[in-house]
Amino acid sequence: MNMRAERLVAIVLPPSAKRSDPAPRPDRLRHSDFKWGLAFVAPYAAVIMAFAVPPLGRALWIAGEPSLYPELIADPLYLPTLVNTLIFVGLGVNVKMFVALLLSGFFLRRRLWIKVLLVVYILPWLIATAQVGISFHWMLIGELGLVDGLLAALFSIDGPIWFNNRWLAVGANTVAYVWKWMPFWTVIFIAARMTIPRDIYDSARVDGATGVRSFVHVTFPLMANLYLVCTLFSTLWALGDFTIVYLVSAGAPAWQSHVVATLGFRYAFETFRPALGVAAVMSVLPVLIPIVIVLMRRLQTSEVQL
Repeated sequence: MNMRAERLVAIVLPPSAKRSDPAPRPDRLRHSDFKWGLAFVAPYAAVIMAFAVPPLGRALWIAGEPSLYPELIADPLYLPTLVNTLIFVGLGVNVKMFVALLLSGFFLRRRLWIKVLLVVYILPWLIATAQVGISFHWMLIGELGLVDGLLAALFSIDGPIWFNNRWLAVGANTVAYVWKWMPFWTVIFIAARMTIPRDIYDSARVDGATGVRSFVHVTFPLMANLYLVCTLFSTLWALGDFTIVYLVSAGAPAWQSHVVATLGFRYAFETFRPALGVAAVMSVLPVLIPIVIVLMRRLQTSEVQL
């Protein structure tokens, strides 16, 4: 009986079914993944080579003239602009990121009015940057502005002329920048907090870590890597931010509230010295390159974790 069954199986099944197919080799799988990855990356690489590399190469070639930098440093606007940029980026980025981290915990509370408030809070991020800059400019334009008008109507106080003082103008630029971009990073941190298992908080609560102690000993250590990477990204973007400063203060008073991006624009298009404008923008490369290196090392050497 067993012999007949074996003969019947041998007749019915094809030869290929008698033995299992060998598993695909790992190197074959890696080669296939590499080809698919190359197919997806190639269009982006072509676009970058066509539209990004030539302007960057042209800018580096223009800024490679050594005589531009003594002229740049001798300009009385350049060094104050570096100070403005340091304040705008250093203060704006750190205040924005830290407050966004704190607010992300607040908006995770399961209450209807908090969810409604979150929708309203996100609106500045959804508004175009140009609209934000113009709105802040007209709110601070002086007696005709909303802020000074409210001070006069409610408290009978004559408000300052915001754009006649360098530090008030720089502060207005920084506040507008924080107001515009803080909702975006708050949403990022909310998403990160939602991935932290509740069991960790329950265990910490048993050990007595609640409230501030829970944030210091549980939440922030788990989010430290993400917080650092987001801060580095935000710093890179803030160094190149042009629209906010150009539309809020426009360099007033007397071009004293410029940052490097807007000063380079002024050199290139208002004083017709494009080489000096490119040199002004390229002068921040010694700051940008270390940030990019640290960012790439953090992304390569650490796994995606909270």
